[in-house]
Amino acid sequence: MQTTESETVSATFNPAIVSRVRGFVEENFLYMMPDFQLADDDRLLEKGVVDSMGIAELISFVEAEFGVVAAEDEISEANFGSLQAIGQFVARRQPFALS
Repeated sequence: MQTTESETVSATFNPAIVSRVRGFVEENFLYMMPDFQLADDDRLLEKGVVDSMGIAELISFVEAEFGVVAAEDEISEANFGSLQAIGQFVARRQPFALS
């Protein structure tokens, strides 16, 4: 039986990871914008939540918080472009993280 893309996403999506990343983003980037609504799939750069330096901070947080190291070729919009993408990246690298 083949898995669909949505099944793969749900299999690797961990809400606890996204929640911790969201907390970091809110505390470090959105603290001056308490009414800003950020969906899990909103593009962080496109929405102006982070800039290139913010992405570097976010990657450092993910590496320290979850013990995963992003290789240079993994630092991309696909892996770090949204809260959901980060959650999926961490879950793929650590399948049992925050179960």
